[in-house]
Amino acid sequence: MTEYCGPAPHTNMDAHSSRDTRAVILEGKWLNLRLAQPSDAGYIHQLRMDPTYNLHLSAVNGTVQDQEDWLHRYKTREAAGVEYYYVIERRSDARPCGLVRLYDIEKSQFTWGSWILDQNKTPKAALESALLIYVKGFEELGLSKSVFDVRLDNARTLAFHRRFGAVETGRDAQDVFFEYTAAQFRADKDRHLAAIRASQSPEGRRSIESS
Repeated sequence: MTEYCGPAPHTNMDAHSSRDTRAVILEGKWLNLRLAQPSDAGYIHQLRMDPTYNLHLSAVNGTVQDQEDWLHRYKTREAAGVEYYYVIERRSDARPCGLVRLYDIEKSQFTWGSWILDQNKTPKAALESALLIYVKGFEELGLSKSVFDVRLDNARTLAFHRRFGAVETGRDAQDVFFEYTAAQFRADKDRHLAAIRASQSPEGRRSIESS
């Protein structure tokens, strides 16, 4: 479910994809997506438990230690190439500002979700983090489509996915189901990149706000 997350190898979304599925960092203009580590348990648990951010997410129980134990188990799935859980960080200072997860990877498709952006996010964080997830799924993993669901009452995220270009494929009493293809991503990517490049850095925005 999507909501409104030596030198390490990386993928720059402005560059040709390396197709290195082991990359631990996806590098954007203002954000990086860094693969989650057990040491991130405190930050992840705090976000997942915060009612400001978890309204549309699956319920979470347990302690920080439980979260750390889950992350240790997750690393096995990551190593097998079936799931990738990222901490979203600002490039300017490596400060965490959210989470996002790519999972249910099958022969030609994937799902993404567990998406949270906190108060430290950059101005175009939703657009940039989504773009980076699609770079991972379509360009690195070579998959052909993404399928995901959004809660019916999550109007902001529903509007975001429709603006991005995702197509509604159905709904039930709780969720709206979407599909977004690699072909559509190729058609949309330059437009989204232009919007990200045109946005101000967090430092620039603070300077304007304080002037």
